[in-house]
Amino acid sequence: MKKIVLWLMSTITVLVLLFGYSTSTSSTSAASADSSAVAPVGDSTAATSGTTFTGSSADTRWGPVQVQITVAGGTVTDVSVIDHPSGNGKDQQINARALPVLVQETLDAQSADIDMVSGATVTSEGYLESLQSALDEAGL
Repeated sequence: MKKIVLWLMSTITVLVLLFGYSTSTSSTSAASADSSAVAPVGDSTAATSGTTFTGSSADTRWGPVQVQITVAGGTVTDVSVIDHPSGNGKDQQINARALPVLVQETLDAQSADIDMVSGATVTSEGYLESLQSALDEAGL
C-alpha cells in the first residue's frame, strides 16, 4: 500500500511540475510587442541638433550590432542603436531590456567606459565595440 501511495504522489508531483513549466516560446508574443521599441533606440529629435557619427558594425554570434551617436559641442547628446540581433523572441526580449540601459549609461558616462548588461553579454560587447568606433570617428 505504501508503494502505491508513493508512486501516486510522485506521479502527481511530476505532472504538476510538467504543466507548471513555462517555455521561452510562450514569451515570444510579449517580446514581439516590445521589439518595435528597440529599433532604433534613442531620441531621434536630437539628431537634428548635432553631427552624427556611425560606428562600424560589430559582428556578434547572434547578429550585428551598430551604434550611431549625435555629438553637439563635444558632448554626446543622443545614441541610437541602428542594428542589433532580433532574429527571435529571446533576442528581442533581451535587447528590449538591455539597449535602453546601455544608451543611458553612454549618455551619463560620455564614453565607452560603461558596464555591460548582465544577461546580454554578447549584445553589450557588440554595442561597446561599435560605440567606441563611433566615438573614435567623432574624435572623442
